[in-house]
Amino acid sequence: MSDVVIQATGLSKRYRLGVLNASSLKEDLILWWQRTRNPGALPEGEHSFWALKDIDFEIRRGDVVGLIGKNGAGKSTLLKIISRVVLPTTGSVRGKGRIASLLEVGTGFHPELTGRENIFLNGNILGMKKHEVIERFDEIVDFSGIEAFLDTPVKRYSSGMYVRLAFSIAIHLNPDILILDEVLAVGDAEFQQKCLDKIKTMTEEHGQTILFVSHSMHSVKTLCNRAIYLERGQMIAYGEAESVVSKYLLREQVYVPVQEFPEMMNAPGNSVIRINKVEIRANGEAVNGPINILSDLSVLFSFWNISSQERVISVLMVVLDFFGEGIFTVHSVPIEVKKGLIHGRCDIPKGFLSAGSYVVHVAFTSAGQTLFEFPQSVSFEMTSQEGTLYYAKWPARVSPDFPMILTQTS
Repeated sequence: MSDVVIQATGLSKRYRLGVLNASSLKEDLILWWQRTRNPGALPEGEHSFWALKDIDFEIRRGDVVGLIGKNGAGKSTLLKIISRVVLPTTGSVRGKGRIASLLEVGTGFHPELTGRENIFLNGNILGMKKHEVIERFDEIVDFSGIEAFLDTPVKRYSSGMYVRLAFSIAIHLNPDILILDEVLAVGDAEFQQKCLDKIKTMTEEHGQTILFVSHSMHSVKTLCNRAIYLERGQMIAYGEAESVVSKYLLREQVYVPVQEFPEMMNAPGNSVIRINKVEIRANGEAVNGPINILSDLSVLFSFWNISSQERVISVLMVVLDFFGEGIFTVHSVPIEVKKGLIHGRCDIPKGFLSAGSYVVHVAFTSAGQTLFEFPQSVSFEMTSQEGTLYYAKWPARVSPDFPMILTQTS
């Protein structure tokens, strides 16, 4: 397909643990000959480690793809192979267009040179001509926000200043593909938001492709339309971002009992709804671990209606289990709301949910139309205490307190 800009086929990468090189010239020659006859081949053994194994995917022009997974899953290795920093052991990856990579803080900077000099140096490394750097110099400096330190050697820069300058250079290269490896986590909240806004502009207006590693599931769901989930070098899922994030949270049992966004304009939402807070509570208390099934649950939520228009709003809450199957859905009573903060609450009686892992989705509707959806709002684990009645042969996710009457006749 003409719009496929990155294609990986059978991509694998193997390292030799604790082995820098062979112990003799003879072994060096043997390894060289093996690689010549079978490129990428490495001897199997207890010192070999597969960082990636048989990865296949296609990324299309304009996609924003998040790479998620625990530390050591192979995310950085995959980005380095796509960036052509390292070679794969087997398989291949093909990229179409100019690639700009920002894999580490300060990559391509010379510590003794000033910020001004490093803009030209780093721009040249990323493939920019000198006249291109000159044309975009003011834009780069303005976006980075470090004009006051432009003629200071970068060895005196903080890690945040490094990121500001490096990211600004990378995005003003106007690459077809921009690759980021968790570097934005170093910057402050204001600069992170500025970068996210710029990334949206790059993809929506210019059709550029973005790949980035992030441990923030909120950023992945908000920014990305696609996601790759890696675990121990293998690809567990690749597809729509929300679906892949859901698989990650459930599979890794990463429970999020509360999400709170105190600043309205930086909160998830749109021009009508902005999320303030969603929280699961047990017996009225904050949750910091598994919840006993004999606890009364409450889902508390609050949101802003930022539109000046008064409207009738209803809230929909869906609870799903570990396998993504819907357990139950509940609707609020529709109410007419003005501009401002609205609070809500849904109580789940004790004993209703059986032991297991659960995820809560929240959606806001008006007159049959969906205003905003906030999937994976909170997630939690229910456990049963010793002596709790259950029937393991026919496990059920809910145990409602329906009346069941026993009678005996003589």
